Amino acid sequence: VQLQASGGGLVQAGGSLRLSCTASGRTFSTLTMGWFRQAPGKEREFVGTIAWSGGDPYYVNSVKGRFTIARDNAKNTVYLQMNNLRSEDTAVYYCAARKRSTTVSQYDYWGQGTQVTVSS
Repeated sequence: VQLQASGGGLVQAGGSLRLSCTASGRTFSTLTMGWFRQAPGKEREFVGTIAWSGGDPYYVNSVKGRFTIARDNAKNTVYLQMNNLRSEDTAVYYCAARKRSTTVSQYDYWGQGTQVTVSS
């Protein structure tokens, strides 16, 4: 499985961006998808996840109510809608995929990352 993230860019604080992550292969609908981010000088941080069915979205507290994860299994794509962006959301955002057989805390496949910069 190869993951390709896109949609990053420069946005003013309070603005919105939608990231997309498209997967190759025919197993996308069986994968749990996650979003992570890494700000300069910081460790990679979990942002949120969505189950293979599109249910059970879960978010880190700092983005709850502002970010929404959705997926379209017919398009092999997962989205991260980011609203009311803040300067502290500035980071490289990565999508990741986990097979059903993999431990919940682990991810098997990673995308290349897309830069999100929020100006204040």
